[in-house]
Amino acid sequence: MMFKKIILIMCLGLIPAAALMAQDYEYIGAMKCKMCHNSPAKGNQYKIWKDSKHAHAMEALKGADATNPKCTKCHSTAASVSENLWAGITVKEGVSCESCHGPGSKYKSMSIMKDRKKALANGMIIPTEATCKKCHNSESPTFKGFDYKTALAKIAHPIPKH
Repeated sequence: MMFKKIILIMCLGLIPAAALMAQDYEYIGAMKCKMCHNSPAKGNQYKIWKDSKHAHAMEALKGADATNPKCTKCHSTAASVSENLWAGITVKEGVSCESCHGPGSKYKSMSIMKDRKKALANGMIIPTEATCKKCHNSESPTFKGFDYKTALAKIAHPIPKH
């Protein structure tokens, strides 16, 4: 009888743990990323993004296209995900850090970001060509081909080696 009680208690303890693990990662927005990624020591990553076409992608949409989900899903990180996952991100910020690196709610802290394995385990993504091709593809009416290596060089924002 005692064994059954122990098993029941263990199972009940797993329910909250499973619920926590099942939570979706939330999109925190570029302003949260800026807090740590805006210094020369970090390669001025926020500034590189802010000056890029990605940051201004929503501005490229005119008229009805600016609210058309077929267009905004690729011109805005926020528009590409469910609003219940927004935790600071806005549609106006365009294609933000989290389009490429994944929603940052769980990996944003310094203690996690300092450990690549921890960051990856908490939702950070290392973007690949496939990541880019989710939007840079023939579904776009302005698509003129996509050369991953050339595109990657245009948006490069590595952390300088010390």
